[in-house]
Amino acid sequence: MMQENNNIAVLIPCHNEEKSIAQVIRDFKSFLPKADIYVFDNCSVDKTAEIAKENGAIVRFENNKGKGNVVKRMFSDIDADIYVLVDGDNTYDPKSVTEMINLMIKDNLDMVVGKRVGGNFNNEYRFGHSFGNKLLTGFVGLIFGNGFSDILSGYRVMTKRFVKSFPALSSGFEIETEITIHALQLEVASKEINTKYSSRESGSYSKLNTFKDGLKILWLIFIMFKDEKPFSFFGILSILFFSISLLFFYPILDTYISTGMVPRLPTAILSSVLMILSFVAMIAGVILDSMSRLKLQIKKLNYLSK
Repeated sequence: MMQENNNIAVLIPCHNEEKSIAQVIRDFKSFLPKADIYVFDNCSVDKTAEIAKENGAIVRFENNKGKGNVVKRMFSDIDADIYVLVDGDNTYDPKSVTEMINLMIKDNLDMVVGKRVGGNFNNEYRFGHSFGNKLLTGFVGLIFGNGFSDILSGYRVMTKRFVKSFPALSSGFEIETEITIHALQLEVASKEINTKYSSRESGSYSKLNTFKDGLKILWLIFIMFKDEKPFSFFGILSILFFSISLLFFYPILDTYISTGMVPRLPTAILSSVLMILSFVAMIAGVILDSMSRLKLQIKKLNYLSK
């Protein structure tokens, strides 16, 4: 069903993947013989770039370390109708790519995400990674709306207008989360399909640090919540300050009614300050919400103009 006139680019960010990159290139050439295969080498100290070139990939380099930096360069430099983003560690099933592209064309979608299932992902995959993925996916769903069940998947098929409208800011493994939130914000048409997730090649290792990168992703979600939904963010702060203020103020009021005195002046001052902060937070939320809506309108106009 794949239309012959679609220019397809397979984008493979790599850092020290000499063990697996040749197989990844061969597999995607087999299923997408007319696609351009790009390998962006990110500060590798092994033979990733040489092996990729020997196997017919177009090799380019990004010297700023971090997957987000590589994806930013890829999205900026490569021009295509359909973009396939996949890791170079040979853990994703290349057979799924035709189904993902066909689904995108048939249903007129902007993004199809390969949801990792089966084998290694459910059983052998590091517990911290699996648990963290579910936790972070839950946070994103709670804040920005449900739409995806595997926000950290590195296997995605996207349209040109989605890629070129994506204002990538992340430098590391937070990039998949940022892409997901961008799709939820713009309410673009997107779907997930199940794809087999396999073990890494012998001698290959994951560059994802469970706790360090997990905290970075969590921080990104927090920052995007503040920036993109300021009314909700500052509204929660306002309610929190208001509740604590009342908690401190009630016994002071009770004592004042009984005795006519305010014996705990510092507590009364703290309660007043917290009440003021509550109103300030609410006003800030209202003002920043207007600015956030304007920014979202600009994002949507930019998306629609591509």
